[in-house]
Amino acid sequence: MDYKTLEQLTEFYIATGANGLFANSLSSEMFQLTDKERISITQAVVKRTNGKVPVVSTGTFSRDLNKNAEFIKKIYDSGVHAVVINSNQLNDKMESEDAFKTQVEHLLNATGDISLGMYECPVPYKRLISPGMMQWLGKTGRFLYHKDTSCNLDDMREKITAIRHTPLGLFNANTPTGLESLRMGAWGLSPTSANYYPELFSYLIQHTDHNDEKLEKLDAILSLLDSTTDSCYYPLAAKIFLRKRGLPVLPVTRAPVPALDQQDYIKLNAIMKTMNNLADELGIHLVNVNKII
Repeated sequence: MDYKTLEQLTEFYIATGANGLFANSLSSEMFQLTDKERISITQAVVKRTNGKVPVVSTGTFSRDLNKNAEFIKKIYDSGVHAVVINSNQLNDKMESEDAFKTQVEHLLNATGDISLGMYECPVPYKRLISPGMMQWLGKTGRFLYHKDTSCNLDDMREKITAIRHTPLGLFNANTPTGLESLRMGAWGLSPTSANYYPELFSYLIQHTDHNDEKLEKLDAILSLLDSTTDSCYYPLAAKIFLRKRGLPVLPVTRAPVPALDQQDYIKLNAIMKTMNNLADELGIHLVNVNKII
């Protein structure tokens, strides 16, 4: 574990305008980490943020209720704002939403008043949360964060309506539907591509209410780039891209991803040029990494 670079990466994302961090997630190769490592990287991020932005971190990696409850408590003790439940970790794929709800109820009863989040993690399978279940989660008062991977605006609209007037906010993980979901009432975005060029997403969020050609152009280009950045090479490609931006991130992963070939590097260079051109055109400040490290 390279904690020095993790601290620099944390500073980088805060400097780019990120208003929250997901410390222990699929992007951090959470399924390839030990429990000790999951806790230690969460602690490192929480310490480095020093209260500047809220931090959430995943706390469920088992079908075992007691094991999940104990680990949720350990993650929460690291100082996070909320502990995230992977929606695919509590039940088998074929089990009903009622069975899933029962498991969540048990976790609520076993974890005191700890604030929680929900993540429709696509690995090892994707369990989407229905609007009715979203409403129930919101009304418990315990859930603050939902990372949505439905990639469907109609579904998100129903979910957003269902959790209105509750503490629960929807954060969309899908870039092509990102801008429209914000305009419908999503609280934010949490896409894979934001690991590459977070400044562009910060600008998109800050200018959601604008209806000008430049914002629409940015939204369209982000959607096109997403087909490359959110690929089978992730998170390796993101590490290589961040290294090109000046961060000392080593191009290695524990997650089983294929190596990039020549054309993949050409695509990353094209994305870098596109990022710089968009920043110049829209007046977006790209963080000088040298000032971070």
